[in-house]
Amino acid sequence: MKNIKTINDFNFKNKTALIRVDFNVPINNAYQITDDTRISYSIPTIQKIISEKGKIVLLSHFGRPKGIPSKILSLKFLIPFLYKKFKLSVNFCENCIGESVEKKVSNLKNGEILLLENLRFHKEEEEENENFAFNLSKLGNIYVNDAFSVSHRFHSSITILPKFFKKKCIGFLMEKEIQFLNKFLSGKVKKPITILLGGAKVSSKIKIIENFIKFANYILIGGGMAYPFIKINGGKIGNSIFEKNKKIEKTIIKILDKYHKKNGTLFFPKDVIVADSFKNTANTKIVPINSIPYGWMGLDLGPNSIKYFCNIIEKSKTIFWNGPMGVFEFHNFSLGTRSIAKAITNATKKGAFSLVGGGDSIASLKMEGCEKKISYLSTGGGAMLESLKNKMLPGIKAIIHK
Repeated sequence: MKNIKTINDFNFKNKTALIRVDFNVPINNAYQITDDTRISYSIPTIQKIISEKGKIVLLSHFGRPKGIPSKILSLKFLIPFLYKKFKLSVNFCENCIGESVEKKVSNLKNGEILLLENLRFHKEEEEENENFAFNLSKLGNIYVNDAFSVSHRFHSSITILPKFFKKKCIGFLMEKEIQFLNKFLSGKVKKPITILLGGAKVSSKIKIIENFIKFANYILIGGGMAYPFIKINGGKIGNSIFEKNKKIEKTIIKILDKYHKKNGTLFFPKDVIVADSFKNTANTKIVPINSIPYGWMGLDLGPNSIKYFCNIIEKSKTIFWNGPMGVFEFHNFSLGTRSIAKAITNATKKGAFSLVGGGDSIASLKMEGCEKKISYLSTGGGAMLESLKNKMLPGIKAIIHK
């Protein structure tokens, strides 16, 4: 953090802050926002600049339009919502570059906010295009990156745009994310430390296991991630998800031999609910995780596993969770994930520090109405995972003053 300037290092009076936010929020069919965490977390940054009589130009993407403008992916629907959130009127611009945009920006008064149209309506945004970034740079005096969740992307507004600014910094959202994740990576947190990793792919999290296993007390591996470990260790996993990857298999063997046998940090489900097909109405039964019959697949934690994992969470002082423990979008296979969400909430209530990230994990917290009872919800899924691999995100690297 030493070489990274934050918005506290600048005074924004009479300045135009060009803020890269991530307002790519989930919505339902009626265009109602179902999770406004990213917008809520951006408010302190916006308030600070407004309070100093600065002007704000907001840059964001929404969806995957692949360079083609589309009414259904326009950011315009956000205007009434932002008005309620910021308690200020927010202007909208139908494009994000060009003379008409520059004119609107030049007419901004101190304390005003302008939201520009979806960056990804221009294919150049995803191509690290210098010319596109230069045109964006004409719209502000100070560049602010407050979009942690896309700071792992090599996109024009993330990695190239900062090059055109002498004054560049991160916002409060970015600062918080970096601080909390660095805290976890340092291992300088209250023990026992418990890491819960779920989801389908072990490849996206194997490096995180390697980093955490050196200092975590418990690493609980559930969901689809557990089955490669069980199979490689000689168990039968039936038709459960198994990611074939020779490199990953070698890493799993190394982790099991070098670390797990030495200090026993890894913990796996004892039993699982298996199904004879991948649907909510499938036939089910409970079996030990290492004895899943052929033709059956593990889709959720079994009752013994839930109790086992929740007992570990209960005695933890620091908890990190990413990824569901089963196919929680199917109601009949959601109990494991929902039970974990409740257990983390209860541990937090008793004084543990909890950090949860990833859309599915946060969605399950919302199902239980306990998302506000967690110490910190990370706004980034992919960005968070990249950070926890001990990598500096490209978006942070682009801000560093040399």
